Amino acid sequence: MVGGAALVSPRERAARDPLGFIDERLSTNQLLRKALRYVFPDHWSFMLGEVALYAFLILVATGTFLAFFYQPSLATAPYDGPFAALRGHEVSAAYASTLNLSSTVPAGLLIRQTHHWAADVFVAAVVIHLLRVFFTGAYRRPRELTYLIGLAMLFAGLLEGYLGYSMVDDLLSGMGLAIGYSVALSLPLVGGNLGLLIWGAPYPGDPSFESRMFIAHVFLFPAILAALMGLHLALVALRHHTQFRRSDPRASERRIVGVPMFPGQVPRSLGLLVGTAAVLFGLGALVQINPIWLWGPYETWLGTNGAQPDWYLGWLIGALRLVPGFDVSIAGATIVPNPFWGGALFPLIVLGVLVAWPAVERRLTGDRAAHNLLDRPRDAPLRTGFGLGFLTWVVLVFFAGSSDRLFVFLGLSYVTQIWFWRFAVWIIPVLVGLAAYRSCRALQGFEAVEAIREAEEARPAEAALPARRTPTTPG
Repeated sequence: MVGGAALVSPRERAARDPLGFIDERLSTNQLLRKALRYVFPDHWSFMLGEVALYAFLILVATGTFLAFFYQPSLATAPYDGPFAALRGHEVSAAYASTLNLSSTVPAGLLIRQTHHWAADVFVAAVVIHLLRVFFTGAYRRPRELTYLIGLAMLFAGLLEGYLGYSMVDDLLSGMGLAIGYSVALSLPLVGGNLGLLIWGAPYPGDPSFESRMFIAHVFLFPAILAALMGLHLALVALRHHTQFRRSDPRASERRIVGVPMFPGQVPRSLGLLVGTAAVLFGLGALVQINPIWLWGPYETWLGTNGAQPDWYLGWLIGALRLVPGFDVSIAGATIVPNPFWGGALFPLIVLGVLVAWPAVERRLTGDRAAHNLLDRPRDAPLRTGFGLGFLTWVVLVFFAGSSDRLFVFLGLSYVTQIWFWRFAVWIIPVLVGLAAYRSCRALQGFEAVEAIREAEEARPAEAALPARRTPTTPG
């Protein structure tokens, strides 16, 4: 005993007060207090990134369930399942296992369709989030790296989705793989070797290609996406969120105004998580998507009119349709095959423009300062005009990908549609961009006039009256 108090060993202290024992060594209370005080902007558009995150979590959960029952094999056997129209047909183990998931596995169809809807919603949330970042200037210093990681996440998600619906070996996925194989072969100089490396043999490839797709879809790309998301969120936390300039008069480049993580943001985020899950599982339960039993198993000699990929690859199909049929040949040797222009060069141009724009804007405007406040689209007419014109270009190419569906449903001439889109994709974006630029300048002028009018009205009434003479007393 020392001074009448018994000595307590570290082991006894840890047993009596484990949290205090841990905090004394790791300073966890200080870290937790700082985390709980982290401020989130109070604006709905910042929830778009969380929707993408929660859709990804649902993708991982539902994908894990599906992986227990899916067989990544192209070995064939006669089908004897509940789909009567397919009984007796030779189908691959991949296709048969997906049919079983959709019919005999308890909750299999619900999980499979929820997984598919979650993929569509994930890409949609990332795209809308990217639009918000672009048109508000959230990519400016010091968040350039955060923006680039977001772009990498988007394009990795596109490849992941493409692999996902290509694994089931139905007619639609087989046609999509055939297009992908053609695009891979079209790459100048390296295309042939690249196609052989990925597929293992001329199309449809070596049977082991199915298992390689499975590994890439289930392990490789989810790990890449998870790493990119973790790095993206870490950079957001380190640099703090941006905020809108006029949402709160107290907000400034040096002051963040919003709600703390707890008790403000956590309940909102949990509610959004529950709501996102409810919507996705509701879609999976009520809205049919990718009914592979209608397409049948893939055969290289089969094709179908009006076949469409998931929505997020429609822009690539549109680009392939719009490019005229020509190859670049030298001395009778094809150097650049036709699929290269729409299937490889077009998405590379889109990615290159998105990557280069922050540096281009810095050079054009001379603005190299750090920014924590967001612009409204009207505050940056050049960015808004270019962005809307560029977006219109991509969207029109996307709509061109539906030309076959318009032909099937409305009877519109396919050739006429393609020629219309070939002119529209160059004319309409320029008109939209110019109109957006002029509208932003007009709105700026209107606001300047309104500011002057409000300033005049705010002057004290007595300032507008002539000054009264002060009577003087005779000396």
